[in-house]
Amino acid sequence: MKNLSLILPLAFIGLVYGEYCYDSTVASCMTQSSVKTNLPSCDSKYSGVHHIFPDLEDLFRTHIDFSYQYLLMSTNFANHEKNRDGFSKLYRKLSDSAWEDAMDLAKYVAKRGGSFSFTNFGRTAKDLQSVNYELYELESLARALDMSKHLAEKVHKVHGGVTNRNKDYHDAEAISFLENKFVHKHADSVREISGYTNDLTKLVKNSQMGNSASLSVFLFDEYLQKAL
Repeated sequence: MKNLSLILPLAFIGLVYGEYCYDSTVASCMTQSSVKTNLPSCDSKYSGVHHIFPDLEDLFRTHIDFSYQYLLMSTNFANHEKNRDGFSKLYRKLSDSAWEDAMDLAKYVAKRGGSFSFTNFGRTAKDLQSVNYELYELESLARALDMSKHLAEKVHKVHGGVTNRNKDYHDAEAISFLENKFVHKHADSVREISGYTNDLTKLVKNSQMGNSASLSVFLFDEYLQKAL
């Protein structure tokens, strides 16, 4: 009797969860036609992550876009005229980081049962031509800081979409992914670039009195080469 009293509650527990994949499979097998290969309930989607799939795709596209922008900025400083290997190295690093983050987003969405659309992807040639990438050193740092903050704020917005305690939207696993892969990393990136921006601003401002601003920028570039 003791064993029976344990089995009955367990059997009841087994009936309360939704057997959506099971039901759709049984329904498909009972039809006279061949078994369907597409069973919408038999995927890896669960909890509230599907609500932010469009936001994750937008975040993916932004990372790809910024990766190319950073790459163009890196190329600008790598030519023989600018010859700023430190700045070129910094923007190459940011470009690679944005690309890797985009790939992590694509893998995560696939793992959670979603997919991305690659139609009308990226900027047009006209859009790219409208942006000036031939920047001076301090201007480039200012733009990089704006871009880094933009990515951080977009991630915060997506994070808010699954932090809602409503059962239809809350997704603990998506929250963990965003925080571990993006939130902390972006905070470090914003701090790093803002530090570079303020340091170079002070160096240039202090050296303008002695007409040695070019030397200050050169020394800062040398510092970046060694620090990165």
